[in-house]
Amino acid sequence: ARVIDVVLMGLYRKIGWIRLAGRRHRETAMACLEQVNMAQFAERQIGQLSGGQQQRVFLARALAQDADLYLLDEPLAGVDAATERAIIAVLQEVKAAGRTVVCVHHDLSTVAQYFDRVLLINLSKIAEGPVETTFTADNLQHTYGGRLATAHVEELALGRGA
Repeated sequence: ARVIDVVLMGLYRKIGWIRLAGRRHRETAMACLEQVNMAQFAERQIGQLSGGQQQRVFLARALAQDADLYLLDEPLAGVDAATERAIIAVLQEVKAAGRTVVCVHHDLSTVAQYFDRVLLINLSKIAEGPVETTFTADNLQHTYGGRLATAHVEELALGRGA
């Protein structure tokens, strides 16, 4: 599939399954691609893109839905630093527009930098709340147990990363 077609998939609710995408739908898809800085790849096959570029296209597809709530499963996994910053910038724009963004994220070293709230889970909820008060050494130790060295847990909780 072409990149533009992947983004148009996010508009199926508005287009319908049988109808073809119209000019207005294509304009919406292109605007979403521009938002993630991928408009220049609209006619390229999705399989020709790098993993980070594909991740941006999938984010554009999600943005095309114009949802109030975005549930993203590891949107920063496997991307380079520049793509990570670009994705975070887009997610911050979405949040600033009054939308809710929930991300599964496993890179503990960037939690304090990227997010304002956190939910820590280990089979069940350990803690939830603002990063400043919830992403603590005690909560991280309770979540991860002996898998993280105590000194490393304290650095993470203070937002100093790895």
